[in-house]
Amino acid sequence: MADINKRFGKRLKQLREKHDLTQEGLAELSGVDYKYIQRLEGSKPSSPSLTILEKIAKAFKLSPSKLINF
Repeated sequence: MADINKRFGKRLKQLREKHDLTQEGLAELSGVDYKYIQRLEGSKPSSPSLTILEKIAKAFKLSPSKLINF
């Protein structure tokens, strides 16, 4: 499970940087606390809930499936 969390964190960071967003900027757009964004991208990432995935996907104007397509 940890591997998929790391892959998701890497994907999240790539998308965030592609959209020229800071962690704080993504947090503001998605309504997710920036510390949680940090945790998702960190070296020991956690598993986001479906609700969090949906919020982050909306911030990137993606479907949740595109967000986790890595």
